[in-house]
Amino acid sequence: MSQEILNLEPKALWNNFAKLNAVPRPSKKEERVVAFIKDFGKNLGLEVIEDEVQNVIIRKPATAGMENRKPIVLQGHLDMVHQKNADTVFDFENQGIEMYVDGDWVRAKGTTLGADNGLGVAAIMAVLESTTIAHPAIEALFTIDEETGMTGAMNLQGGVLQGRILLNLDTEEDDEIDIGCAGGVDVTAEAEYDEEETPEHSVAYSITVKGLKGGHSGMDIHKGLGNANKIMNRLLFDGFDNFGLQISEIQGGSLRNAIPRESVAKVIIASVYDVAFVFDMQQIVNEIKAELKTTEPNLEIVFEKLKKAPAKVMPPMAQYYFVRSMATATNGVHRMSADFENLVETSNNIAKVNVGNGKLTVQCLTRSSVESAKFDLANDLRSAFELMGCEVEISGSYPGWTPNPESAILDVLVSVYEKQNGDKAKVVACHAGLECGILGANYPDMDMISFGPTIHGAHSPDERASISSSQKFWKFLVEVLANIPV
Repeated sequence: MSQEILNLEPKALWNNFAKLNAVPRPSKKEERVVAFIKDFGKNLGLEVIEDEVQNVIIRKPATAGMENRKPIVLQGHLDMVHQKNADTVFDFENQGIEMYVDGDWVRAKGTTLGADNGLGVAAIMAVLESTTIAHPAIEALFTIDEETGMTGAMNLQGGVLQGRILLNLDTEEDDEIDIGCAGGVDVTAEAEYDEEETPEHSVAYSITVKGLKGGHSGMDIHKGLGNANKIMNRLLFDGFDNFGLQISEIQGGSLRNAIPRESVAKVIIASVYDVAFVFDMQQIVNEIKAELKTTEPNLEIVFEKLKKAPAKVMPPMAQYYFVRSMATATNGVHRMSADFENLVETSNNIAKVNVGNGKLTVQCLTRSSVESAKFDLANDLRSAFELMGCEVEISGSYPGWTPNPESAILDVLVSVYEKQNGDKAKVVACHAGLECGILGANYPDMDMISFGPTIHGAHSPDERASISSSQKFWKFLVEVLANIPV
């Protein structure tokens, strides 16, 4: 671990973040980080509980003079999104994150940083081990699998937590206090098709879309970023009619909650169209690059002739319906909120596309702060893919978090923020999925709020955490703890 990370202030926060980031913690494979956080609590002599799904709760008594304050829950999730650049060699299941300082930012070398939600977890760890921070009775709740289903929060049983106020430390702008978030649902389309032999006199190409920024499919969905799966579909759309193009395979995107940055396809064309194919496709590439020149200046679309054509390809009719269903399927912002200024209400991310060996799968994550709108858009997607013959599964639904502008803890945070910073915090709802809405189902009387340090580029290898913001966040958290009401 770079010494420069360990020397950052506040040391308690960054040192715990460094320790956490040394532990591999992919979603659904959190055994090592669960053991790490349990050992952390036990070594402090605190009560440690692991529930049936591996959520961990660590209890710490109130400091002297704070015993009459409302008990609180400090909450963060242990897992992180695993994304890396195509040219980065990295094993997320066995390696710790390699971090470095870049001006005011901490970054990772070619991978996601894990600041989402590692900085929140590290802050909770720092509070637990502190002997000087004033606070009421604390339950530190570390949930698992937030990034790929929120199953930790969904399976936390009612009656386990004793706290009356929950502070979720999982938002990414330090001047915002979150009081609401979107819910989400997974939409998965699958189909099989009978492959056919590659026609004679064919030429094979690989097509690679890369260099996109990617990002969080909730927090970044409104930024007009390129989606590698939609770009690839645009390149293939009229390919059969124009060049006899047939798809052999496509691999695009990786995780539902990450805007896809890369897609690779292997296709064949009729050899008679070889020169025309390269010329005409370059015109399309130029058009796409011109459209995205501001938001995606590093976009690359590469065509490479293959020495050997694949043996099997998708039949023309199956391909016809596939590319048209992909073109029809909504991607990006579907509707803006009528109740909150500049808030995305409903969106979809066409996150992952796999085609080959007679099977195709399209995975989407649909989000909305309005439950009925969430399922309405999911049904739109379902219709687009069922019309091409897919089996469509709508699953993994989790609720949004309904804003409560009358929250008592909100008043505390607003007051502390203004006192420390001289201006007012933005009280907002966000389009990301936070665990507050899910936890509130079993703890409806718990007052909840969310805040955190500034993190940019979450869910992408461009993820970075602001050092100055972490200092602001830590000072804010410490003062909030000291002002929890009776």
